[in-house]
Amino acid sequence: MKFKAALVVGAMALALGGCSEYSRSDRAVGGALIGGGTGALIGAAATGTGTGALVGGLVGAGAGAIIGAETTPRACWARDRYGNRYQVQCP
Repeated sequence: MKFKAALVVGAMALALGGCSEYSRSDRAVGGALIGGGTGALIGAAATGTGTGALVGGLVGAGAGAIIGAETTPRACWARDRYGNRYQVQCP
């Protein structure tokens, strides 16, 4: 039961981590922190050892950093019919 609770909490933390509009590096750090903590909780719950927590934390931190950086909203620009630039949401 602890494993399911940790998994739900981790999924919620990752979902909320994606709501930030900071720079790419800020989001990578935030993702690494959230992923590392979540991975450590899941690793400890799954194996019951400190080694499992360490490995889970390392894997979670790596995955969280990548996901955080890659989900950063990018600033896209378009031009209106008069040639003026304006910012639009990237596809």
